[in-house]
Amino acid sequence: MIVLRRVTPQLLTLAALAALVTLFFPDFLRIEVVDGRLVGPIMDILKRGAPVGLLAVGMTLVIATRGIDLSVGTTMAITGAVAAWSITQGYGLGGALALLAGVLAGLWNGTLVAIVGIQPIVATLILMTSGRGIAQLVTEGRILTFSHDGMAFFGSGALLGIPAPALLWGLTAVAVALLMRRSALGMLIEAVGVNRAASALAGVNATVLLIAVYVASGLCAALAGIVATADIRGADANNAGLWLELDAILAVVIGGNSLLGGRFSIAASVLGALIIQTVDTGILLAGFPSEYNLVIKAGLVLVILVLQSPNLAHHWYALRRAAQVRRERAMGAAKETGR
Repeated sequence: MIVLRRVTPQLLTLAALAALVTLFFPDFLRIEVVDGRLVGPIMDILKRGAPVGLLAVGMTLVIATRGIDLSVGTTMAITGAVAAWSITQGYGLGGALALLAGVLAGLWNGTLVAIVGIQPIVATLILMTSGRGIAQLVTEGRILTFSHDGMAFFGSGALLGIPAPALLWGLTAVAVALLMRRSALGMLIEAVGVNRAASALAGVNATVLLIAVYVASGLCAALAGIVATADIRGADANNAGLWLELDAILAVVIGGNSLLGGRFSIAASVLGALIIQTVDTGILLAGFPSEYNLVIKAGLVLVILVLQSPNLAHHWYALRRAAQVRRERAMGAAKETGR
């Protein structure tokens, strides 16, 4: 019940967006079965939103510690390049090596933040700017294509009719959410985000915890990189994950999570990612020119964030409370007059 109340604004926003898109594209909510697969705009949103959704899961944990990870898009490019290179070299361990690369990227960021003491935005900016060069070195500056049905499944496959990227995204979000809320890990992460020094004095190993959340972010980015690479059956070091770190951060913010750290919700961030992808898909289905997409998306996101603003909610509550007080006074005055 508490979780439902926490994500109610995001659910209402998603419902409102779906209704708005349906006005322009009546078949938006239609889902059909074609060749044993569920197809339709909704399923396309779940599939296309997988990379941002996966990034948002890891980004939520990092932001909860009052950090930020600007390197997730670049990590996608690195892990995709590693996966494609491994397959083309005949090693057949593309997925495993990609996950290892994601862990190493997260370990690098976490070490710079937790041990060296570099500010998170600067520490992750280092990998963000240098990582595409690393990916290009792996792919030798070209789009590295491959043919591997096992890897391709994660981008274009389906299980029980549901797209594999959507299943991967959903299972990852559920697993991380359960781990955070069924153990003390979530509370410890929130404690570090609220006050790292105080949590350390209370016995929390803040250094290890910080490294762990950046490793988790790297793993989520690796999964997103695998999905993106498997979808096109190739590694594009220049464009893979380009600017997706901004969408991931935006998904966390739309989910109502504070950039100042502390309490967080994986479910809300996932809904934020769905909202972003619904906006993208809705703009395309409505037939707006592609050059206006970013402007329209920015405007819609601004409206969503304003409606979810804590300050606006506070003022709305104050107005409702004032109106209630006036009614009570009016009723009291009416009773006194009746006497």
